[in-house]
Amino acid sequence: MKIFVGSLPFSLEETELREFFEEYGEVASAVIISDKFTGRSKGFGFVEMTDDEQAQKAIEELNGAQVSGRTIVVNKAEEKRDNNRGGFNRGGSGGGFNKGGSGSGGGFNKGGYNKGGFNKGGGRSDRY
Repeated sequence: MKIFVGSLPFSLEETELREFFEEYGEVASAVIISDKFTGRSKGFGFVEMTDDEQAQKAIEELNGAQVSGRTIVVNKAEEKRDNNRGGFNRGGSGGGFNKGGSGSGGGFNKGGYNKGGFNKGGGRSDRY
């Protein structure tokens, strides 16, 4: 079972995270997510345990625990969803740097019906 661990102290190392969960059973992996530009911890990570019952017990007992003065959040990790919200989209809605699609929500738009941002062409214009 994959477990999400949040509100971690930024100084916590992956080996320390692994040790917390090894008290409850075998740990397949323990990863702390870091910023790709600075390399600093983002304050959350994931632990994967081989036995679901042991993982559930770890979740129940470690959720709300104090680690270096911080109250950590521990729960079952959810599958990654593809939300496609904003960002560098090429169609659809949601804003960001959007290139097309009707009903887009702003950003630097290059086409479609625009509701804000810097529009460069597209379906309709309010200018004459």
